[in-house]
Amino acid sequence: MVEILGPKLETPVVERLTIIGCGLIGSSLLRVARRKNLASVLVAADAAKDVRDRVTELGLADEIHADLAAAARGADLVVLCVPVGANSMVAQEISAALSPGAIVSDVGSVKGAVVSAIAPHLPSGVHLIPAHPVAGTEQSGPDAGFATLFLNRWCILTPPAEVDAIALKKLSDFWSAAGSNVEIMSSQHHDLVLAITSHVPHLIAYNIVGTAADLEEVTQSEVIKFSAGGFRDFTRIAASDPTMWRDVFLNNKEAVLEILGRFTEDLSALQRMIRWGDGEGLFSLFTRTRNIRRSIIESGQEIAAPDFGRHKADPQ
Repeated sequence: MVEILGPKLETPVVERLTIIGCGLIGSSLLRVARRKNLASVLVAADAAKDVRDRVTELGLADEIHADLAAAARGADLVVLCVPVGANSMVAQEISAALSPGAIVSDVGSVKGAVVSAIAPHLPSGVHLIPAHPVAGTEQSGPDAGFATLFLNRWCILTPPAEVDAIALKKLSDFWSAAGSNVEIMSSQHHDLVLAITSHVPHLIAYNIVGTAADLEEVTQSEVIKFSAGGFRDFTRIAASDPTMWRDVFLNNKEAVLEILGRFTEDLSALQRMIRWGDGEGLFSLFTRTRNIRRSIIESGQEIAAPDFGRHKADPQ
């Protein structure tokens, strides 16, 4: 697996890296940072004692703290790996401990709300550069992480207009060294793009599984017993962390509602095709959407395997 990730860096990107929140993303960052020598000192923080204990058992960090300010003190880069709704509270707790020149970033799939939640609490001289690694699984917790999670996946940076160029390059270098392809865009554009590529698909998955759960009472276990590939894959998405996704929808509601409106219109058109026996229209739509799926595979952002490539290739 070291060969897949490439050799260790001779010089770390940052001296002291602090990861706040040691779930799937946070623990994966700690693993790849250790594997690739992205930082000289790895510091972790988590509010849950059982998570801190597990991080210690796994040897993921050089230091593990319950006190967020203690974890952030002296850090060159602090990455918030917490639900979007917790960002404001975390920023307030670490604010006084941040050193001038430190970079504060995050991993949330909503960016506009992140800026509003974090920026007011940061002292002058600290650089806020939100980030979103477009990678993940439906699993959570420190045992769910793996070093190759970000390999050949996109990491979107949404820096403010007045961003410090050196700080931006350092964060970009960090994610590149972790294996990601880095893209830069505005937070507003990011939130609209992710609404269609991630947020609304998750909302639809939660809804269809909820519908099936209601139907399950009538069919007496047949929905689960005879689950075909489509429903099985919907349930994978709907198994994602409910706290994280609750916060995503509440903090990106404008973009999500916009895309939901368009989806509803398209769904009505599909209903009409089925009702009136428009086979040509259905065939044309399904052909176009199949080509989009093939383009995703060809771009390297997915594989054709039935499990969607979500099994961990690198447990540690």
